[in-house]
Amino acid sequence: MEWKGRRQSDNIEDRRGDPSGGLGGRNPFGRGGGFSFPSGGGVGRRGGGLSIGTIIFLVVIYLIFKAMGVDLLQVMEGGGSMDGSGYSQSESSPQAPANDEMAAFVRTVLAETEDTWHGIFQSQGKDYEEPRLVLFSGQTQSACGFASAATGPFYCPGDHKVYLDTAFFQELSDRFGASGDFAEAYVIAHEVGHHVQNLLGILPKFNEARQRMSEADANKMSVRVELQADCFAGIWGKFTQQKGILEAGDLEEALNAAQQIGDDTLQKRSQGYVVPESFNHGTSAQRMRWFKRGFDSGQLSACDTFSNPI
Repeated sequence: MEWKGRRQSDNIEDRRGDPSGGLGGRNPFGRGGGFSFPSGGGVGRRGGGLSIGTIIFLVVIYLIFKAMGVDLLQVMEGGGSMDGSGYSQSESSPQAPANDEMAAFVRTVLAETEDTWHGIFQSQGKDYEEPRLVLFSGQTQSACGFASAATGPFYCPGDHKVYLDTAFFQELSDRFGASGDFAEAYVIAHEVGHHVQNLLGILPKFNEARQRMSEADANKMSVRVELQADCFAGIWGKFTQQKGILEAGDLEEALNAAQQIGDDTLQKRSQGYVVPESFNHGTSAQRMRWFKRGFDSGQLSACDTFSNPI
C-alpha cells in the first residue's frame, strides 16, 4: 500500500503514555455499547454495571472526602484534570510519543476514509461527520466505558470515536497470521464502517432493537451489523484502489485478515470446536465475501446485509 507522502488526518487523539487507570480486561460494553474488532479473547458486548446502592455509597464517600478537602478524582488521576473524553491532562503525565511511523500510517488511512466517505455522502446530498481515532496503549476510557488491549479495536457510538491499541497490529500479525499494511488498514476501515452505520441511523436502530432480543437473536443481528461494516470497509478499499494506492497482494492481505478473524476460525483456534449460536461477527467465509462484495461494487446498495442472505 503506497501510503507515505499522502495527506494525514488531524482527527487523532494520541493517548499513548497516559497513566490513567482502567478496568484491566473487563468488558466495557453494555447492551448499547461499543462495536469491537475481535481480539480472540472472547470479549463481546455484554457487561455488568454498578448497582444503585453501590453508586450511592461511592457518592457518599466522595462527598465525605470532599468535605475534608480531599478530591478523590484528582487523587485517582494523579493530580491531573480530565477533559470531556476522560483523558488525563496532568502536566506530570508522560508526553505522548512523537508522530512515529505507526501514527503516520494510522493518520493517513484515516484521512483516506475521510475522503472516501465525504465523497459518498456528498453524492447523496448529505454531510459526513468525521470520527476521531484514539491511539492508546494498555487501557483507556471511552464513552462506552474503560477498555483494555483485550477488547481489541472498537468503535464507540457514544462519542463517535474509534479506539485502537497500538499493540494490536503486532498481534494481528503474530497471533492471527494476518500481516501487511492493507490488513491493518482494513481494521481501521472496518471500525470507521461502524461510524458510517451510526451516521446512517443503523446502529441506533440496532441498539434499540436488541434491548428486546434474546442473546441468540441479538448475536444473529450483530453478525449482520459486522458484515455490513466489512462491506463498507471493502467500499473504502475500492476507492483506494481507484487512486492507485494499492500494490500487488494488498487485496489478498485484507481477505486473509477477514478470514483469520472469523468467529469459526477464532473458536477453532481457541477451543477446538465452534458454537454457531454464539457467533457475533460472522464466519471467515462470510467476512471475506462481504468485504469483497463492497470492494467489487463500491456501492452502498450492495452492502444491505439485513435484507439479503449472508
